[in-house]
Amino acid sequence: MRAGDLRRRVTLQSRSTTQDAYGGQVNTWSDLVVMWADIAALTGRELEAAKAVQTEVTHHVTVRYQSIFADPKAVAAMRIVYNNRYFNIHACLNVDERNREINLLCSEGMNEG
Repeated sequence: MRAGDLRRRVTLQSRSTTQDAYGGQVNTWSDLVVMWADIAALTGRELEAAKAVQTEVTHHVTVRYQSIFADPKAVAAMRIVYNNRYFNIHACLNVDERNREINLLCSEGMNEG
């Protein structure tokens, strides 16, 4: 992975539950880490091929490995924020299991919590 390819500053967020003033539960998103990433939209052909596996996957996000990506199930419940755009993570793939590069399959959409 070349450093020049990672030119977008993104924020990884996780969902958390807090208590509001009336004692009720409110879902909020909290920032975990800010990192550099490459965001690539899938072409129509790739999107059609991916439809059999996941119909909503619209973007491929590449980041450097961090220990936070060790549990793919936990990462699948997170999202990425980039310039007021929200990318819901569906899958976390450790390329060649070498702990150097992570590919995230995401769908873009409004997900305010």
